[in-house]
Amino acid sequence: MTTPTQRIVDLSHTIEHGMITYKGVPAPVLCDFLSREQSRGVYAEGVEFHIGRIDMVANTGTYVDSPFHRYPDGKDLADLPLESLAGLESVVVEARGRSERAIGPGAFAGVDVAGKAVLVRTGWSEHWRTERYFEGHPFLTRDAARLLASAGAAFVGVDTYNIDDTGDPARPVHSILLREGIPICEHMTGLEQLPDAGGRLFAVPAKVRAMGTFPVRAFAIL
Repeated sequence: MTTPTQRIVDLSHTIEHGMITYKGVPAPVLCDFLSREQSRGVYAEGVEFHIGRIDMVANTGTYVDSPFHRYPDGKDLADLPLESLAGLESVVVEARGRSERAIGPGAFAGVDVAGKAVLVRTGWSEHWRTERYFEGHPFLTRDAARLLASAGAAFVGVDTYNIDDTGDPARPVHSILLREGIPICEHMTGLEQLPDAGGRLFAVPAKVRAMGTFPVRAFAIL
């Protein structure tokens, strides 16, 4: 429970029927398993329930990648310690209004990232649910990932289509960060509401065995 001096900021996109998160990945299907009308024949008079069903791939909405997403011997969602996902002190790195898509190590100069959730604010989330979102997105470079890993970042989140350049099949940023056990959160939103430092980030997925990625309700307490 927050105190009167605290504020909670939602950093997640809403998952909706038919929406596309990533081109080429199926949209989620939301439907009834048991409708309210059907349930009336099961329960006492005046009592009804709804049981929903969702069919979706793991990379839907705002989601966290665990090391298992990239490496077969990496920690899966069930093995990620809560300390790596909840209550993390955050720092926000400003990357809006850049002339280049690539975000290199210079963007993190002078930022203390050790033990922190590093949230890269590109502003790209303003294109969410449009065709623009899928093309020409900002991304981190290999050298930026190396810097974050060597400097001890605990978590890295972005408000863009992919933390990597989708034109590079090597996916170096995923490879470097997940190899070091650093969770990645993609498709965040609302980062413009956060201060440069001092927030507490929470981005906890369901505890699923043998899966590397899952949607989260990411938020920050300020």
